[in-house]
Amino acid sequence: MARRWADINMPNKTATRLIESAANLADEVDRLSFAEPVTHVYNPLRYAAAAHRMYLSRYAKPTCKVLLLGMNPGPWGMSQTGVPFGEIGAVRNWMKIETEVEKPDPEHPKRPIEGFACQRSEVSGRRLWGLFAERFPDPKDFFKTHFVANYCPLVFMEASARNVTPDKLSKAERGALEQVCDAHLAEVIEALDPTWVVGVGAFAEKCAGRVLTGDRKLAKILHPSPASPAANRGWAEAATKQLEDLQIW
Repeated sequence: MARRWADINMPNKTATRLIESAANLADEVDRLSFAEPVTHVYNPLRYAAAAHRMYLSRYAKPTCKVLLLGMNPGPWGMSQTGVPFGEIGAVRNWMKIETEVEKPDPEHPKRPIEGFACQRSEVSGRRLWGLFAERFPDPKDFFKTHFVANYCPLVFMEASARNVTPDKLSKAERGALEQVCDAHLAEVIEALDPTWVVGVGAFAEKCAGRVLTGDRKLAKILHPSPASPAANRGWAEAATKQLEDLQIW
């Protein structure tokens, strides 16, 4: 798998490193096992690998100053597009990424993967990428100094299709997953060499705090999830103020 990911002409060494690292991460998390109540695990780094490669190839830059870190894929975002917080409209229309997406195996009948044909909207991704697209109409301007990644690449579901977030896994399962994801995050940070690592939400901030070294700065912004009352009262305004208060923007 790693060779297949790497067999692509890349515009810069940073993107090449991240493609190789993502390939290794896909292999590592596939070796993990999860017990009930988790019945289905999706790995978009596997079935949406082509789109994820396009994202890394096009937008991972050695000039990155701010790494924004999410938790794990949402059902109608990265699960469908392979791009973190990957609201389909933003990925297709702003990032200009669209390609074939395969199917996970097994696929939950209540959580079909339709790729770019999916008609559902990922609210968190729509809010996040909507703010960035409004502030940076040309995505090249955003990605010159920013990058967005997820800490964990996996989606966990119960038999009912209810989502299980990584922090709700058993202690043993969470520990094994964190070992793999911490190592990958450390590689991402080393490759991008950002000044700031900004957790999108408290979980991501905590994960980043475990692996940060040197004089890099750690911060947090409000998560754009519709489950957050604060986010529903005006996420874009709140996140903008937080980034301005940090003097990132």
